[in-house]
Amino acid sequence: MYNLDEIKELIALLEGSSLSVLEVQAEGNKVRLEKAAAPAVQTVAAPAPVAAAPVKAESGKTINAPIVGVFYAAPSPDSDPYVSVGQRVKKGDTVCIIEAMKCMNEIQAEADGEIVDVLVNNGDLVEFDQPLFSVK
Repeated sequence: MYNLDEIKELIALLEGSSLSVLEVQAEGNKVRLEKAAAPAVQTVAAPAPVAAAPVKAESGKTINAPIVGVFYAAPSPDSDPYVSVGQRVKKGDTVCIIEAMKCMNEIQAEADGEIVDVLVNNGDLVEFDQPLFSVK
């Protein structure tokens, strides 16, 4: 299985080239990267179970990414974001979308709270368990 640093290196190679698709296979593991029509890069990783994002209590609460993929704050480029700073959310509210393997996964809040900060930008590639929102 490829580790995150290896995948990041492959993404950098793809971004710095004129290629639109990069596929690497070694020791039975396969990674396929495609440049999207927009500047974002889509990655295909091993399937992960899709569940509501966990809410952690480290330095405050956060809503974290349950999967690796591309973060989208809104359902479409011309729509308002699902949530914004200062907005109250309830358990089960959709807070964003993470696109993984060309599938749009709605990420939901696991607890009630108020969005204090949005920690990633629209179109960013996010890692598994990466904090997306600060919540109080």
